Amino acid sequence: MMSGRPRYARINKLVDELLIGVSRTPILVDQIARKLGASIFYRDFDEDVSGLLIRQGESAVIGVAKQQSKERQRFTIAHELGHLLLHEAEEIHIDKQFRVYLRSKVSSTAADVREIEANTFAASLLMPKDFLSRDVSKLELDFEDPDNVLMLAEKYGVSTQAMTFRLMNLFGNQGPV
Repeated sequence: MMSGRPRYARINKLVDELLIGVSRTPILVDQIARKLGASIFYRDFDEDVSGLLIRQGESAVIGVAKQQSKERQRFTIAHELGHLLLHEAEEIHIDKQFRVYLRSKVSSTAADVREIEANTFAASLLMPKDFLSRDVSKLELDFEDPDNVLMLAEKYGVSTQAMTFRLMNLFGNQGPV
């Protein structure tokens, strides 16, 4: 049975283990998925479906909507990896156009803890806190400055929306860094 609260410590531990030896961005999430034994397929899905995870025994298949942007596809792969590693009992999981719920007041009141965990896992894997802290320390980061956010988003291979959410969740209480 799934607990009522996201397991952030477990997510951080899993991400740290996956990133051992990784020192560059963008994180090669497709290689990580394959290393974990998951096959990735790009298909046309109903417009509401971003991705899916099918698991049978030790094998797993991650399906990704090929009509999505490369950044969204990377997030979807990481999101489905979150389900694979965190939600062992599920055999089939289909993600409709999911919203990005990260560590915030919104996520703490959201009803679907599994989606919060998968999104948090994806954001943490694609935009590791230590990597971002190092990059942000070199900038005068202003969350309203689209140039810096865009530069970081491109460096990490994510959308500007995902980068903005991640920066706000990590550094939002500090104001401009």
